[in-house]
Amino acid sequence: MSKHTTDEDRELLAELGIDTKPVQQVKYSPKEQRIIAGFEEIERFVKDHGRLPQHGEDRDIFERLYVVRLDRMRESAECCKILKPLDSQGLLDATNDTSMVIETEDLTDEALLASLGVEAGSEDDVTQLTHVRSHSEIKAAEEIAQRIPCQDFDEFKPLFKQVQQDLETGARKTLKYQDDATVNKGDLFILDGQKVLVVGMGEPFVSDYGRQDRRLRVVYDNATESDLLLRSLQRALNKDKASRRITTPDLGPLFSGIAEEDDLTTGYIYVLRSQSDDPFVAEHRSILHKIGVTGGDVKKRIASAKNDPTYLLADVEIVTTFKLMNIDRKGLEAILHKFFSSARLKIKLEDRFGKLVEPREWFLVPLNVIEEVVEKIKEGTLDQFRYDAENARLTNV
Repeated sequence: MSKHTTDEDRELLAELGIDTKPVQQVKYSPKEQRIIAGFEEIERFVKDHGRLPQHGEDRDIFERLYVVRLDRMRESAECCKILKPLDSQGLLDATNDTSMVIETEDLTDEALLASLGVEAGSEDDVTQLTHVRSHSEIKAAEEIAQRIPCQDFDEFKPLFKQVQQDLETGARKTLKYQDDATVNKGDLFILDGQKVLVVGMGEPFVSDYGRQDRRLRVVYDNATESDLLLRSLQRALNKDKASRRITTPDLGPLFSGIAEEDDLTTGYIYVLRSQSDDPFVAEHRSILHKIGVTGGDVKKRIASAKNDPTYLLADVEIVTTFKLMNIDRKGLEAILHKFFSSARLKIKLEDRFGKLVEPREWFLVPLNVIEEVVEKIKEGTLDQFRYDAENARLTNV
C-alpha cells in the first residue's frame, strides 16, 4: 500500500473486499531457513518421482535421508508450525511407511545420515549431504530438460546394476566432476543422487551465444531419460556440490610384452585347478578354477594347499598366470570375482580346528572365458560384457 493512499481510497478498497493491511515480510531464523530448505528437497523428490520417499536399505541414500527427515518434521511441533503454511502438497499430513522410527532430535543431514549408519565426513563420499540446497539452487538445477519415461530401459538396467556392484567392490570409483569437465558418449555421472548415463551425442552446432554445443540423450537409473544440451548437463553437474564422475574399470596398462624401465611388477593373476578326488570336483575339474591375484610367488602360495580349505583341502595345479604391471591388485581381484559371481562355487569345508570355511575364489568357468575376460580388462571394455553362467560365455550388456 502506497504511503500516499488516502482514507477515501482505503474505504473504497475495503468495500471491494481488498485487505488494506500492509503485508508483513516474514523473516526466518537460520535454523528455520534450514528446516524450510530441507523440506523443499523433499517436495522436489515427490514432484520428480510422483510418490513419497520410503524407508528401506535398498533405497537410494538420498531417499532414505528424505523419509527420515520427513518423519522427524511431522513429529516436531516447531517444524509443523513453520512448514504448515508452505506445505502445498500436504506432505505433513500424508501417510507412508513409518515402520522405521529413528530417534534423533537434530534435523541436520549429518545426524540423520549417522542414524542410518552412513558416514558423511569424507570429502569424496558420494553420500555427503552436508549442503542442503536453497530454493534458488534447486531452480537452477531445473534448467535440465524435462525427463520422460525411458521406453527401452531394459537395455540399460543391467549396466546400472553392474555399475553399482562395481562401486561397492571398488572396481569403479567416483571423482569430483569439476576435476574433469569433459562429457563423452558412455560417460557415467551422479547428479542429484541419481546415476546418469550419456547414451548418445548429436552433431555439434553453434548456439545463439556463439558457443559450440550439442544435443545429448541421457538415461537415468530411475528409468527416465531426457534430451538436453551438453552445456546444460555440464552446468547442472557444476552446480550440484555432490555431483560425481563414475570411473570405468579400466585399470591402465595391465600387461606389457616389453617392460619399460620404470614399470613395476606388482603381481600375478593366477588360475588354479584342484586335484581333489571329491566326485563333484572330479566331474567338473575341466571348468572348476580358482581365480586370484597375488603379489608373491604363486608356487610358494600353493605349497600347503592340501591342508588349506581355501584350496579345497587338496593339491592344486597352476593352469596359467598373467603378469601385472603397475596395478592395484585388490581392485583387480574385486573386478574378477564380481564379474564371475554368478558362477561362484558354493561349498563349506572344515579347517583343522573344526571351523567351517567357505572358499570364495572357486568358479565354474572355462579357461578360455577367463582368458577372454583378462583381454577385455586389458582393452578397458569389460564393462560392456557380462558372464552368462548358463551358457558359459560372455554376452554384451
